Amino acid sequence: TAYEMWDPTVTRSTMNFNPFETYKGNSPDASGIFPGEAFYKDPQRGEASFSQMMVERTEAEERAASPKAGFVKGCAGCTKPEGNM
Repeated sequence: TAYEMWDPTVTRSTMNFNPFETYKGNSPDASGIFPGEAFYKDPQRGEASFSQMMVERTEAEERAASPKAGFVKGCAGCTKPEGNM
């Protein structure tokens, strides 16, 4: 997956980005580009049932509990200099 391939110690690019990162409340597209930036493509929306959201919440909590090595505020792989935790 894109998250597994993401290296927070390497400069952010369309091939190296955290797909779960948000910026001003928006999520990136499949290339790591946020709404309002050039070349943004509105992603296909997946299922939005409550049960699916609970599965995604559990996955997000697991990621937050054990962040990747090198993922610290201001890391090269973050969108914003202050990071996005």
